[in-house]
Formats: sequence, C-alpha cells, structure tokens
Amino acid sequence: MKTIFNKFQTFIILLVSAVLVWSCNNNMEDGLATDVSVNISSFTVNGVSGDIDNKNDKITVTLPYGTNVKALSPIIEIPQGSIISPVSGTVIDFSQPIKFRVKNGNIYKDYQVTVQAQVPIISFKINGLSATINHSSKTILLTMPEGTNLTALNPIIEVANGVSISPASGTTINFSSPVQFTVSNANLTEIYTAKVTIPVSGPTVAFLGTAATRTGLTNPDEIAASDWLFGKFSGAVYVSMADVASGTADLTGIDIIWWHFDSAAALPGEALNANVTSKIKNYLSAGGNILLTGFASQYVDALGIVPAGKGPNNVFGDFLPNGFIDSGSDWGISFKGHENHPAFEGLQTYEPGKANLLQKGTFRLNHTAWWFLPEWGGYVNGAGWRNQTGGNNLASEGWDNTLDGRVAIAEFPNGTANKKCITISMGAYDWYNETSNGTPSQPNGFLDNIKKITENSLNYLVTN
Repeated sequence: MKTIFNKFQTFIILLVSAVLVWSCNNNMEDGLATDVSVNISSFTVNGVSGDIDNKNDKITVTLPYGTNVKALSPIIEIPQGSIISPVSGTVIDFSQPIKFRVKNGNIYKDYQVTVQAQVPIISFKINGLSATINHSSKTILLTMPEGTNLTALNPIIEVANGVSISPASGTTINFSSPVQFTVSNANLTEIYTAKVTIPVSGPTVAFLGTAATRTGLTNPDEIAASDWLFGKFSGAVYVSMADVASGTADLTGIDIIWWHFDSAAALPGEALNANVTSKIKNYLSAGGNILLTGFASQYVDALGIVPAGKGPNNVFGDFLPNGFIDSGSDWGISFKGHENHPAFEGLQTYEPGKANLLQKGTFRLNHTAWWFLPEWGGYVNGAGWRNQTGGNNLASEGWDNTLDGRVAIAEFPNGTANKKCITISMGAYDWYNETSNGTPSQPNGFLDNIKKITENSLNYLVTN
C-alpha cells in the first residue's frame, strides 16, 4: 500500500512540475487560455482603424490615396497592465512593415503591422477583360483579342474613394497609341499611361479567376501560375467569374480559357452559378477551348464536358499550416503510349514516357482532383474510363505503365478532331513552393516540366 502511495505521490509531483515548466515557457498567446491577454484591441492611424488579425498576428491599415506613410503616429489600445513597443503615439516610418511587441508579465506577442496608402486605380477593364496595373511605374497594360478595333474602346475604371480620373470611366477612347490618365485627390495628382495592344503572335489566353482582378488573387499557387502566363503569352488577359456571370466579359475572340483553382477542394459557388456555366458552355459550343488544372478539373461535370456524375472521383489535399515534405521520392507522371502527344513535347524525362514534376525534399500540399479507376466509379481500368467519360486518359502516376490506375492528365473529347478541354489534376502539379511553419523548403527542380506541360496544352488546344 505504501509503494502505491509513493508512486502516486511521485506522479503528482511530476505532473505539477510539467505544468510549471509549460507555464514558464509559454510566452505567446496563441488561442490558449491564459491569465492575461496580450491582444491589441485597437490600432488607429489618422483616425482610420486597422484590420487586426489576432490569429496570424498581423495588422493592416489602409489610408487614403496620397497619404505619406513615412511619419505617422498610431494610437494603440492594449489590455490593462500590458506594455507595447513602440509605444502608442510614437512617430514611425511605415515604408516597411513594423514589428510591435505587446508584453504582459512573462507573456508576449509580436504583431507585424503594415500601413499603406490606397492605390488610386483599383481596376481598369475593357469588354470585361482586366488590365495589369503597375502602381510603381504608373502603367496600365491590356492585351485585347485579335481583331479588336482599338480606335473606339470604353474602359470601365474603378478608383478609390475621393479620387477623380480623366478621361473618365466609360469614355470612348482611341487606344491606337498610349493614352495618359490623370488621377488626383486633394493631396496628390499623378499620371498613369495606358497601353492597349493586340497580340503580335500566339493565342489569346484568358486566365479565369474568382477575384475581381488579377491583382486581387490571394492564393499563391494561382498567383504564380498567372504570373507565368502573363510573362509567357503576349495575348494573356484576366477574366473574373463575376464579369462572366454579368455578361460584362466578352469571350468572343478568346482562343482559350485557363482556370487554375487551388484555394479549396470544393469548387466555389460563383463558378457553379448558372449564369457562368451557361456562358462558358456557349463559348465552348462556338469553338472555344478550356484548360482546367488543380481542383478546377472538377469543372468538367458542371460544364457537361463529361456525363453527369463522371467528374473526378478522388479529390483531396492539405491546406496550410498542414502539408509535408517527401524526402524519399520525386513525384511524376507516366504517359506511356502517348510519348508523341503534343502535351508532352520537350519534357525532361528520366525514361521514355516518364517525367518528374515535383522534386523530393520540396514542401507540398498535394492538391489532387483526379479519377481513381480500379475500385471507384465502376471504371475498372483506363478503357472503362474512356468508354464512360468520352475522354482520353493521357497520363497517370509514374509507376503506372498501363495508365489503368489514375487519370492525372486527360483530354476531352477523345481524339484530336474536336478537342475542347484538357485537365491536369495531380498533386505534383504545384506552381508555388509554400513554406512549412515559416521555413521554406528547397525549390522544385522540376518546375520547368510543369511550365512546359501547361504551355504545350494551351497551344495544343488552340491548334484545331
């Protein structure tokens, strides 16, 4: 009995010691219950309240256009008994993000504070196509489809509150040569130069997105893909789902639509809106083409590219802060039997019909939306899948020489005579190397293969 009591007493002592050690080492408030708070409750600059993100420890303050951010005095409210550095009221240069530390006893939290002046021009669109606005160089660039008459275009321009622009939004303008736009408010006047062109060569590719403009994209994988497209294709334009739904976006003259969706496993409601799907279906019926990558591969069902219910049946993937590094294996594809298909031309291969896309040691979220054939959906194998979907399975996982396991890359319909769609839907198709808990992994040494497959697919679809 004494032995049992001594063991129990020892256990209690160890438990109390562990709690004390945890209490001493826990120097940051991160959603855990503590006796004191170190959360900033209010952060105001020039009377403008900041957006406080206590989950990610960030504060953003957006001030009116023309505000000088180099000498500002924030007014900060913190819990009673705590202190903050720099202190409230200090004159600070916010040209770069500034770290503020709130401390209360032995508990502290660091905030990254960004104070910025609002840009004067929020969006610049012609026929629903979004221009690329560079606020540093004060330039507006937009490529219109071949055949567009540049002499009579009506840009729709959204400006910040209190900002005026001349020529005004909706004015009919001749863009045969660059046009200067003057933006101003009570504090500042600047001139932006808008250049509208028609591509000299190559297809007109519309990058489809849920954001109102390309600069509004927030998913780093989608941003990286769109940045590559606009750097590679002179005929690249951005089209929002909202502009498709409203009919503002004129898809006439667009050679191909590319939707790369990485933000969520489920497709967003705006993409499934009947006003969007009907217009894209009409576009495809009139001879248009579409490339669907990442989670967007599921869109083949809503667009009627496959029979109802025959879209990808195996959709999964991690989201930050989760994810992992596979230190043992490169991830790639097998396209055995399709070595001469234009989609795979020029790939760096490790044996005929096999290429890697994601290097071992590279952080990954494994965003996947493919078809699993052997056990789900009644497909059994590649032949069964082709019969039921009307597609042509071009690639599977690297080990699958017969392409009977997964459908990682596919074209629809089967055959080249009337092709309209390609899907690229495996987790190895990863444009952006996210960081894990703030620590970046090595760069992906096979990113050029991802770029090449994408370029090939875009060019292949438009060469009917």
